[in-house]
Amino acid sequence: MNFWKVFMGSGMVTVLNAVRVFVVNKLLAVFLPPAAFACVGQFLNFMTIGQATSSLALQNGWVSLTAQNKNNLEQLRGVWRGGFRLTTYASILTFAVALVLCFMLPLEKFFPDIHPRLVQAAIIFALPGIFATNVITITASVMNGFGYYRRWALINMVSSLWQMLWVAFFLYTGRLSVLSIVASQSVVAGIFAAQIASRSGFSLNEIRKTALDIRAPWVSYALMGIVPMILTPVVLTFMRSMIGAELGWNAAGIWQGIWKISDFLTALFSAILGVIVLPKVSMQMTKSEFWNMFRPIFVKSMLLALVAVVILYFGRSIVVAVMLSSSYAGAADYLPVQLLGDFFRVGAWALGLVLIARRETKVFLTIEICSQMVLACGSYGFIKLYEFNGPMMAYALENFLTLLALLVVVFRLKWSER
Repeated sequence: MNFWKVFMGSGMVTVLNAVRVFVVNKLLAVFLPPAAFACVGQFLNFMTIGQATSSLALQNGWVSLTAQNKNNLEQLRGVWRGGFRLTTYASILTFAVALVLCFMLPLEKFFPDIHPRLVQAAIIFALPGIFATNVITITASVMNGFGYYRRWALINMVSSLWQMLWVAFFLYTGRLSVLSIVASQSVVAGIFAAQIASRSGFSLNEIRKTALDIRAPWVSYALMGIVPMILTPVVLTFMRSMIGAELGWNAAGIWQGIWKISDFLTALFSAILGVIVLPKVSMQMTKSEFWNMFRPIFVKSMLLALVAVVILYFGRSIVVAVMLSSSYAGAADYLPVQLLGDFFRVGAWALGLVLIARRETKVFLTIEICSQMVLACGSYGFIKLYEFNGPMMAYALENFLTLLALLVVVFRLKWSER
């Protein structure tokens, strides 16, 4: 399947998901002041950590291992069984810890404008929401691994539509607190995703048909997934709290809006590249086979990223007005440096997927941890020197250095000599 066909097909799904992100953020920006919007960002970071620890961030593993074993059904069932059991144990532990911490943490420090009881209720609502999100992610990843792109698209598109309707309905009616609305938006979509996957050969009944329990291949994917999924929200929480402390929580809300616009672009490319790159890369490829496959994908992705960044740069005032609200108008002045970071991030993501598919765990984690340290330390130092420009400058520097490091590492990888 050629690049443009996959790009356009997965692009349509990803655009709808981006529309979902846009609609949800637009509704929150309209209904909430910047300080409350920053609190929602904090809560979403907590949910991301919960999703990472409960799922062990194995979504890339579900894609790659399904693609690698789909011609051996018994082996595939054993791989699924191992992944399912690991996810089950991790979910039980995560939910138990979350229930304890929601009554022990000083929540008022993380959510200064929201009553702690409302935050506690939202955390309880988040547990089934996190479980449902994991179901959506796993089922969609398996469909991707099988090459069932229509079913993969259906799961993602219906999930996006349902989440938009859920948030819009409850924000408009006011029947739940804003955090509880965000926490529970995936529940119904998770049930739908499980039904679609079941009809396509992926279900609990299918997994139970084998006594094999293959867990070893999952370890690398777990480490490469869970570290960034935990580290990134921790660093973002640190940055948001530092901006709030140094420049005020309205400034933190403006930065949150900038970050969400950035996510709109990078989520588009990361999702598409995951569909294109992950199922194709394996250790059995020769060096020439890899570069003949990957080089055109990388070049086209960077060119498309450049076009997208240029369009957003010249239309940044309109983008801020459309995606956020008039309260965030100042964000347009700080978008250019953030967009530069987004451009570098697209290239880094494409190269990082190669390491994930190859299970180059140590190298991937080393680069990931170093990049997050650069972002955190750079933000701290640049805020002191350049105030509100600081976080955007740190983001651009982090992604530029990460791109360079990944280019060197991927170029030096050893491939099959057959």
